[in-house]
Amino acid sequence: MLTLDLTNTPRWHDLAPGVRVQLRPLTTALMVATRSDPAVEAVPEEAPDEERAVAFAKALARRAVLTWEGIGDADGKPIGPSPEAIDALLDVWPIFEAFQLAYVSKGLLLEQEKNASARSPSGPSAGASDTAKPAKARARAARAVRTSR
Repeated sequence: MLTLDLTNTPRWHDLAPGVRVQLRPLTTALMVATRSDPAVEAVPEEAPDEERAVAFAKALARRAVLTWEGIGDADGKPIGPSPEAIDALLDVWPIFEAFQLAYVSKGLLLEQEKNASARSPSGPSAGASDTAKPAKARARAARAVRTSR
């Protein structure tokens, strides 16, 4: 069952011990805007998927992060989110992974779930085509051998 959160309120996500971010809900509008972000569109078509994932995550975070706690500059002074600071935050591998798991993947789970019941091109579903011809003659010969023993 699909449950809808009709409040559409921002939520806090813990990304590391002592580091948390408040993010906008992952909506269709946010995803569409991120897909057409100039930084995402600037990634060359031949770029590896990993490069695309980083560009997309940073563009999404720049749109989604409202505020945060536990993040400071090189001197340890607390700083607020800015495009540069958000990009730098996601350059920290464990933070990137936590952002992907806590925020991005939850939005993509529904995308995967809708494909879970799709017709299988090589399975027994109605959309599958046969891959081998029936073995009628050999089946009769095998039965004859079994019954003669």
